[in-house]
Amino acid sequence: MPDLLLELRSEEIPARMQRKAAGELKKMVTDALVDAGLTYEGAREYWTPRRLTLDIRGLTARSADIKEEKKGPSVSAPQGAIDGFLRGAGLSSIDQAIVKTDPKKGDFYVAYMEKPGRAAEEIIADVMPGIIRAFPWPKSMRSGYASMPKGASFGGIEGKGSESLRWVRPLQSIVCTFGPEHDEVQVIPFEIDGITASNVTYGHRFHAPDAITVRRFDDYVTNLERAKVILDAERRKDMILHDARDIAFANGLELVEDEGLLEEVSGLVEWPQVLLGTFEEDYLSIPAEIIRLTIKTNQKCFVVRPQGETDKLSNHFILISNIQATDGGKEIMHGNGKVVRARLSDALHFWKRDQGDLPDLDTLKASAAKFDLDLKKPLDQRMAKLDALNVTFHAKLGTQGERVARIRELAKVLAPIVGADLALVDRAVVLAKADLRTEAVGEFPELQGAMGRKYALLQGENASVAAAIEDHWKPNGPSDRLPEDKVGLTVALADKLDTLVGFWAIDEKPTGSKDPYALRRAALGVVRMILEKGIRLPLVSVAKDADLLSFFHDRLKVYLRDQGARHDIIDAVLTPEADDLLMVARRAEALTAFITSEDGLNLLAGTKRATQLLAAEEKKGTVVADGVSEALLKLDAEKALFAAIQSASKSAADAVAAEDFRSAMQALSTLRAPVDTFFGDVLVNDEDAAIRANRLALLKAIREATATVADFSKITG
Repeated sequence: MPDLLLELRSEEIPARMQRKAAGELKKMVTDALVDAGLTYEGAREYWTPRRLTLDIRGLTARSADIKEEKKGPSVSAPQGAIDGFLRGAGLSSIDQAIVKTDPKKGDFYVAYMEKPGRAAEEIIADVMPGIIRAFPWPKSMRSGYASMPKGASFGGIEGKGSESLRWVRPLQSIVCTFGPEHDEVQVIPFEIDGITASNVTYGHRFHAPDAITVRRFDDYVTNLERAKVILDAERRKDMILHDARDIAFANGLELVEDEGLLEEVSGLVEWPQVLLGTFEEDYLSIPAEIIRLTIKTNQKCFVVRPQGETDKLSNHFILISNIQATDGGKEIMHGNGKVVRARLSDALHFWKRDQGDLPDLDTLKASAAKFDLDLKKPLDQRMAKLDALNVTFHAKLGTQGERVARIRELAKVLAPIVGADLALVDRAVVLAKADLRTEAVGEFPELQGAMGRKYALLQGENASVAAAIEDHWKPNGPSDRLPEDKVGLTVALADKLDTLVGFWAIDEKPTGSKDPYALRRAALGVVRMILEKGIRLPLVSVAKDADLLSFFHDRLKVYLRDQGARHDIIDAVLTPEADDLLMVARRAEALTAFITSEDGLNLLAGTKRATQLLAAEEKKGTVVADGVSEALLKLDAEKALFAAIQSASKSAADAVAAEDFRSAMQALSTLRAPVDTFFGDVLVNDEDAAIRANRLALLKAIREATATVADFSKITG
């Protein structure tokens, strides 16, 4: 079966777009081929900075012939309906149709239509221009004569204006070959905007600029590699990573690995060459995070550290070149070193300025008094500046200063619940947002919190306060670490709860897949801190909104399911008014462990029969007594059940009060035997209405007793 090779070669595609674009191309092409009636054995996409490539194997050479039966109108239908049927079926006369009979509808016309299959070459040539024109680039551009205004001309060539091709960068050539593995292949020469598909491509822009003629995928890959192009992005990544590790090790260093940067640089080069650059040791006085981000963001280079060190960087960096230089890369390393030194010089300037006094301290006294700030300290000055400038947090939620004031009040309530030192919590809250006004964070927003911690330690703050400044942003996802101590936990809880309560108050809630303020992440962070740190926090006192409490329940369900809890067990222990998430989680944990034991099976079986019968009678409107009357208990079985319920209820209530949910369940499991005897010896629906209502009240007492632990009717199995 034949194979298809497709290459779209252009000017450099932004690295962040390449992987997704190659995947989109594979999906669009294979979907179009399948929709046209072709099948294939396998398809794989490839990408480099200058090309998107598809290798489709085992494509059928022709689509199948199709025979269709087209049902027409009744033989007695008006002539207009019959004429429309003939046009749709491609018939010239009604004599070409067949008459069929339906027992209910009578006689009607039927046409049998045959659609011959099409050659794969014809289908490919037909679908490809549309795919290329409709390709969903996040950003695209027009180029060449096709980009000129319609009607304009240059050198006798007329521009196409708005009809011209839009591509991420100017498209330069197309390769499209098709054929069996061991026979000659043919070019499918479709045309788009003056570019005709061929079997010619080009290698590395500098090392191998000459044309390359290709046949099928295997020799295409081989010829590209000879022309200094590594087609497979994963192979380029692997080469870069291992060469970087090796060159670092050879110089007594260790690579600081960065998967995101590795992905990006592999999309910047077709022929990766790893080199070691250097900068002056004086710049190592800058925090490692700033050095790493400066070199990564501005030069797309990796930092390295001395072997065995974790917090200290070396004054070397690793750069990835696309050129195999004749001088061993000396000139490239020198040029990159100059740029890195210039950027680090700026970073050093930011670092030093952030530790100095602001020029307008006299204007900050009111803000300093509001937050008990010490204007002799640089970080305090920055917080006062943040407040004085009235920097907006959200148009409907006020300024950053107003937000800090809200968090401060909330933290005072949370500190005793968490068990944190109130004075340290308050100090951490008023400094938590201060680094937003530092130049380092202004340059690198991702350093917010981390820089605040460093500046706090430099001005002599308590270690817990400094840690809380960094940690109040955490956790930033399901795998991110939690704050280090109780001070950080308190500030982080207050920050996230203020965010959630605020956005709920202005009705800016997540909808579907849209969550612009990351409120799901904030709620999950609250859930994680409560459960993983064992915090007893009554959310109703904070949330003050049933809908927000329900939102917390949704995040709790997600968290518990990720931990392996069954959905029916979560539903059994989670009531709409439950605001102590830690207790909900402990109930779920105890119920999960208990439900598969013999006692658990007894409890489930004993209560389900009683609650199901009661629910059925309630649905019918049968009267149920408000409470059990001992005077109406006539039979030994119902008397024994009542005594068992009273005993089990007390034991279960005592166990629940002690938060010993497993013991509570064990106490309730003793109801199995008296319940079985009750249903064996007692007719619940007695003819005497009072006795019937009293016996149903017995069943209601079982439901109420078990409800102190869980709603067992929601447990499957």
